[in-house]
Amino acid sequence: MTQEKIEALLDFAVARIREAGAGYGDVRHVRTRREMLLSRDGVLDPAIRTGDAGFGVRVLLDGAWGFAATLHPTEEALAATVKRAAEVARASASVRTEPLVLAPVEKVSGTYRSPFEEDPFAVPLAEKVAILAEATEAMRTNAHAVAVEASMDFFRIQKRFHSTEGSAVFQDIVESGAGIAVTAEVDGEVQRRSYPNSFRGNFLAAGFEYVRSLDLPGHGARIAAEAEALCRAPDCPAGETTVVIDADQMALQVHESCGHPTELDRVLGTEISLAGGSFMTLEGLGKLRYGSPLVNITADSTTPGGLGTFGWDDEGVPAGRTPLVAKGLHVGFLTSRETAPRIGLGASGGTMRAESWSHIPLIRMVNVNLEPGEGTLEEILSEVQDGIYITTNKSWSIDDLRLNFQFGCEMARQIKNGQLGTLYKNPVYTGITPRFWGSCTAVGGKDAWHLTGITSCGKGEPMQGMHVSHGASPARFEKVQVGVSR
Repeated sequence: MTQEKIEALLDFAVARIREAGAGYGDVRHVRTRREMLLSRDGVLDPAIRTGDAGFGVRVLLDGAWGFAATLHPTEEALAATVKRAAEVARASASVRTEPLVLAPVEKVSGTYRSPFEEDPFAVPLAEKVAILAEATEAMRTNAHAVAVEASMDFFRIQKRFHSTEGSAVFQDIVESGAGIAVTAEVDGEVQRRSYPNSFRGNFLAAGFEYVRSLDLPGHGARIAAEAEALCRAPDCPAGETTVVIDADQMALQVHESCGHPTELDRVLGTEISLAGGSFMTLEGLGKLRYGSPLVNITADSTTPGGLGTFGWDDEGVPAGRTPLVAKGLHVGFLTSRETAPRIGLGASGGTMRAESWSHIPLIRMVNVNLEPGEGTLEEILSEVQDGIYITTNKSWSIDDLRLNFQFGCEMARQIKNGQLGTLYKNPVYTGITPRFWGSCTAVGGKDAWHLTGITSCGKGEPMQGMHVSHGASPARFEKVQVGVSR
C-alpha cells in the first residue's frame, strides 16, 4: 500500500473520530518487520522473518479512553474501528469517577529516521549465517564447551501518526543486535558465559555495521575459556563488601530499580497488574533521597543509538530529556499527556509507546540513563582495598514496590589492593534500592559509558513488550551484601 493511501486512510479515520464527538483522538499506522537468526551447536535454526501492519485508533470521549484496532486497510474497516473505540470510551466513562484532562501539546509534523550505515535487511542471509558459523566454531574449539549459540536480530518499525489536533508525523526506525553464549562443563560443574551481554547480546538503533563492530567470531574463544575457568573457580564469598558493577549490569540495575518505579501510571495505581507499584511516591517528589550526590539518572529519548530514541512518542509529543534523579534526589517521573496534569506539570514527558498497532500506548521507559561521572574502570578499582567486581546478568528479582532486589551474575573477580584477582562463580548481590544507591561512591566517566539495549521489557495486561536502552558506566558501592546463587 502506498504512502499516499495510508495518509488518506489516517485522515479519513480522524474525520470519523471528529464526527463521533470525541474531544480528542489519534490514529497510528504501524508496519513492523523482524528477522531472527539463531545457530545452536553448529546447527542453524530455521530463520524467522515476520512482518505485519495495521491501524490503532484511540478516542477520548465523555472523559474516558476508548481503543480499537484493525489490520484491514479500508475505509469501511476504519469506520467500524472508530465506532468500536467510541463504544469502548462510552462504556469506560460510565464507570470512571472523574474525567481525565490532557496536557497540551503543539501541533507537530515531520519525519524522523534513525541513522544507520548498512541496511540489515539488505545484507545477504549467507553472509549473516557465515558470521554465526564462524563464531560458533570459535567457541567449539574449547574441549569443555558443551553448548554454544550465536544469534542476530533485526527490526524495522515504521509509524505514521495523525491526531484530531492536526499533528501528522512519520517515523522509520531500524534496530540491530547480536550475541554469543557458551556453556562449559568440567567434572560435573556447568557454567555459562555470554558476549557482549546475556539474553541474545546487545542491541542498538543502528544497521548491520553494529553487528560487524561486535566481532562475534573474535570473542568466541575468549568467552569459552572464561566459561571453562568458571567451572573450576570457587564460589563467590558471602558477606558485606565493596562492589564494583560493570556497565551492562548497571543498565539492568537502572531498569529495575529506577526506570520502572518512576513510571507515573504505576505510581498512580492505574497500571500495576504485571509488576506492582512503586516506592517512589508523589509525596517523595523533590524530597526522597534516592541515592548519593553522585547519582544522576535521566530519561532521554534523544540519546543517539538508543532503542528508546524517536522523534515523537505515540501521542505526538516530541522527544526530550527529563531528569528523574538529580544529585541523588528524586526529581521526576515518566509521564504522559494524561498523567502530567495530575502532578501539576504543564506538558507530558513524551514516554507513551505501544508495542504494535494492535496495542494501546502506555507509559514506557525510553533511554533511562545513569549519567557519566568521572574516571575509568581502572581508577574506580584502584581505590578498593578489598571487594568484588561483578559482570553480566544471569538472573534478577525485585519486589512489587521496586524496593528489595537481588541480582545474580555470570562472573565475579576479587578486588585486592586495587587489582583484579581470583575469579569467582555464581555471584549474587542484594539490597534495598535507596540504601544501595545511597552507598554509591563512584560512577565511571564518559569513556566507560555505553548503551545497553533491551528488547523484552514487559508491562501491561495484556502484556506488551517494549525495546528500551540504558546508558551506564561501571559504578562502585559500599557495604553491599554479596553471596552465591545455586
